[in-house]
Amino acid sequence: MEIKGKNISIIGAGKSGVGSARLIKKIGGIPFVSDSANEKKVEKYTTMLKEINVEYETGMHSKRVYDCDLMIISPGVPSDAKVIMNAKQKNIKVIGEVELASVFCKGTVIAITGTNGKTTTTSLCGYLFQNCGATTYVTGNIGNAFSEIVLDATDKDFIVLEVSSFQLDMIEKFKPKIAVILNITPDHLNRYENKLENYIYSKFRIFKNQDKTDYLLVNRDDKTIEKFLSPHNSRDFNFSLNETQSNGCFRLNEKIIMNRNGEKVFECEASDIFIPGDHNVANAMAAISAVKLFDFDNDKIIEGLRSFKGVEHRLEFVREMDGVKYINDSKATNVDSVWYALKSFEEPILLILGGQDKGNDYEQVKNLVNSKVKKIYAIGSSAEKVYNFFHSFVKVEIKESLE
Repeated sequence: MEIKGKNISIIGAGKSGVGSARLIKKIGGIPFVSDSANEKKVEKYTTMLKEINVEYETGMHSKRVYDCDLMIISPGVPSDAKVIMNAKQKNIKVIGEVELASVFCKGTVIAITGTNGKTTTTSLCGYLFQNCGATTYVTGNIGNAFSEIVLDATDKDFIVLEVSSFQLDMIEKFKPKIAVILNITPDHLNRYENKLENYIYSKFRIFKNQDKTDYLLVNRDDKTIEKFLSPHNSRDFNFSLNETQSNGCFRLNEKIIMNRNGEKVFECEASDIFIPGDHNVANAMAAISAVKLFDFDNDKIIEGLRSFKGVEHRLEFVREMDGVKYINDSKATNVDSVWYALKSFEEPILLILGGQDKGNDYEQVKNLVNSKVKKIYAIGSSAEKVYNFFHSFVKVEIKESLE
C-alpha cells in the first residue's frame, strides 16, 4: 500500500481515527481527519490531532474529504454512510483502520470476534502470552488502536486483536494467524438490514483470507456457527464445554484438556480459571488454545489463568460488604449477556436492569430471573418496559438513578 506523499482522508476522529492519522504521518502520508460530530463531542481527539499537526474538520464531511488517494473508515461509521457511498462513486479506495494497520504489521496476529466475550477473551489471551514471556500487544476495540502500535511490533511479537463485525466489514486482505469466533447471537441488526445472516457473514470475514498455514478456532457448542460456517482454507481447531475434541480444547470431569492431533498437550483444573461462569470457561479455552498452539509452557499458562482477575465492567467483583457481593456487569448490554451473568451465580441476586433499550426480548431470561432473582431495580429509558415484563413474578422497583 503506497502511503508516502499521498493524501489520505480519515472518517471519524475517535481513537481509531487518531491512530490512523499518526500511522499515516509516520509513514510519510498526508492525513486529513473528518468527523460529522461537533467539536465539543470529539474535543479529546481533536486536541491530539492538533498536537501532531494533523488537519481536521468537525460538524460535517466537506468536499475536501474526496480530495484523496485513499479513505480510511473508523469502526463507528456505518458502511452505508453517505460519505462512504459518495467516495465509492468517485472510485476512491475505501478501507478500515484494521486493514490499514495490518498492511504494516510484522507481528503474529490473533484476531478474536464474537457477539459476547470478545474483550474478556482478548484480555486473557494477551495476559497469558505475556505471562509466558512473550512481548504482546492487546489492541483493537480495547486499549490502543491497532494503528497506534503496529510499527512498534517486531516479527517476534504477538498482537491480540479484538475485532467487531463493523471492523471486519472494511477489510480486504487482513489475514490473522489465528482467527477466533467465540459465539454469534443477534446484535447490531440495525446495521445489517435486520438480517441475522448479514451479521453472521460479517463475522465470518475474519477468516476469508486465511490459508492452510493459519488456524480457525471456533466454539463447537454454538449452533449458529455450526449451521452457517462456510468452507475455508484454514486449519480447524475447536473448543467445547460439552464434547471431546481431537483437535481442540474441552471440559471433562471438571478438567480442561487440549488435544492436538489426538494427543493431550495441556491439562488443568476448571477451578484454575478465576473468572466465574461457564461462558468464561469457554472464553478461557479459546485463549488457552491460541497460546498453546505456539507451544508455550503449560505451568505458565495455568499460572496466568489463576491470576487473571477479569476486565472492568464484565462480572467484575467490586467488594463484599455485610455478606453481600457486589458485581459490576455494566457491559452486559444485551439480553444474552444478562443470561450468562445470571447463570454464573448460585446466590440469590438483586438485579439492577435497564438502560437504553435495543429491542430487547426478555423472554430469554424469564426463567432464570424467576429462579434466581429476589428483586429487580429498573433504571434508564427502558425501566417501564422492564417493570411491565417482570413485575408479575418478581418484585420490581423503578429507580431514577444508580444512586
